[in-house]
Amino acid sequence: MDRTFHPRRSRRIAPLVALAAASALLVAGCSSSSGGKKAEEKSSGAAAGKATTPRMTVALVTHQAPGDTFWDIVRKGAEAAAAKDNIKLVYSSDPNAGNQANLVQNAIDQKVDGIAITLAKPDAMKDVVGKATQAGIPVVGLNSGVSDWKKLGLLEFFGQDEGVAGEAFGKKLNEVGAKNAVCVIQEQGNVGLTQRCDGVKKTFSGKTQILYVNGTDMPSVKSTITAKLKQDSSIDYVVTLGAPYALTAVQSVGDAGSKAKVATFDLNKDLTNAVQKGDIQFAVDQQPYLQGYLAVDSLWLEKNNGNYSGGGEQPVLTGPAFVDKSNVGAVAAFAAKGTR
Repeated sequence: MDRTFHPRRSRRIAPLVALAAASALLVAGCSSSSGGKKAEEKSSGAAAGKATTPRMTVALVTHQAPGDTFWDIVRKGAEAAAAKDNIKLVYSSDPNAGNQANLVQNAIDQKVDGIAITLAKPDAMKDVVGKATQAGIPVVGLNSGVSDWKKLGLLEFFGQDEGVAGEAFGKKLNEVGAKNAVCVIQEQGNVGLTQRCDGVKKTFSGKTQILYVNGTDMPSVKSTITAKLKQDSSIDYVVTLGAPYALTAVQSVGDAGSKAKVATFDLNKDLTNAVQKGDIQFAVDQQPYLQGYLAVDSLWLEKNNGNYSGGGEQPVLTGPAFVDKSNVGAVAAFAAKGTR
């Protein structure tokens, strides 16, 4: 897509603008959304320093799978920004790329003021992003799609470079003396997950195996990992790509009678507890709360002040950062609130 097509593109000559997270934000409670259903987010009160700008409507459309608690954290960040910025936030999700594209089309049809999307399967989102651009609706990316957001014509991107995160993970495995790691992918075809395992393989000096599991069926995840560990007793590290899968992998290690250790990407409250107990060796944190917050806040800034984080040319990176026993205590208090 020609990036000069969007009528707002001329603002890209503006200098690099850095976003500052607001303090004393009101965080509204939320629960996981199941595929394709929309939930209009409402604040129960006013946030400190709430904007007096005209009411906006922003759609946040992700590839969340039912039961994946990672997205609860993203959503809380988005809600906090919406409460501060006088934004009506409409959240929807579907792990099926075609259905996710339909949800974006729904947002276009509702004539929202801005759209924030994930690009787990960017090819499926290309056409609908173009339609949003034609309709004059600014679109920003978060979490998945750091390699594709500019090609698809998005204004900004907030997340981590999954390849870089994977490479850092592989180096960490070298440091802890791992020799044979299995990288568990819970959604086949998700480019971000593939990039993580590819990054691990690139820098890890030991053997890297890939194991695909059905991330929407946790009992199946458990049995598949257990079977793999029984089949190959030389595996000494299980690498998972999400906190719920890491906690399940711990159970698999026990069921298989394996001596393998577990490390993972991403955090939640239970995961930080497991790191403190030593059940999980370390985790890579990409700060999902920050991704949701910055994505929604960026649309307010673009509309009200013409700002582009990264100048519209560079992504805003929210990770990777390692969390292990040495620093998990500082993170645990925030994780207990569901914001890390």
